[in-house]
Amino acid sequence: MTREQQRFKAKRFLFFKDFLDLIFPQNCMYCGRSLFDWEFCLCNPCKNKLPVASYHLRPTDNDLTQKLQGLCPVSRCISYLKFSRKGMSQSLLHQLKYRNKPQIGHFLGSSFGKILLKQPYHKEWDMIVPVPLHAQKQQRRGYNQTEEFAKGLSESLQIPVENILLRNKWTDTQTNKSRMERIENVSGVFDLRPNSNIYQRRILLVDDVMTTGATLSACANILWKNGSKTVDLATIAAGGGV
Repeated sequence: MTREQQRFKAKRFLFFKDFLDLIFPQNCMYCGRSLFDWEFCLCNPCKNKLPVASYHLRPTDNDLTQKLQGLCPVSRCISYLKFSRKGMSQSLLHQLKYRNKPQIGHFLGSSFGKILLKQPYHKEWDMIVPVPLHAQKQQRRGYNQTEEFAKGLSESLQIPVENILLRNKWTDTQTNKSRMERIENVSGVFDLRPNSNIYQRRILLVDDVMTTGATLSACANILWKNGSKTVDLATIAAGGGV
């Protein structure tokens, strides 16, 4: 493709984008205000109101790592947002999971990745591994919300996403289950894809939300069992906050 053809293609794309934005204006996914061209998913005022946590500043000693003690040998656990019921984080997660808004996951992952670059965390991992959905659930939803978050992180951190985990059993929702019930509910649910070589690889395991840590620890133990060098955890949101 010549440079002139590339320019023409770019102009055509912008024309159709402007046309679609005129017919179907993009709105902020939290407050509903119309977005400017330079805004994506959230308007700047809402983006500035995101309940950003500071787990990444104390990744080895926070209430998330404390929850995982005795469940799996994870040294670092971080989360982008503080979760609060009926708050901003719950609203965004609900739209991401149940309202066919995968772009929210990508946006939040990319935003979190830019924060992590300042540490610099991008030197700590070889791959990003999302917690998988059951194949039937993913087919019904059309996407894995955690994978969308992982793709956003990958875009900012320049670390590849590897879908090496399988969810081989359908499980009931974890909502309203006790900590022990959640642990039992995910026992034996996950496995490593055939021919996945993770020996001595440094892995960032990601999920959408962390409550008791049962799902993440079940996945982390599979990775440890198969020879990973390190496994750190990251989520979109988690209860509490530091």
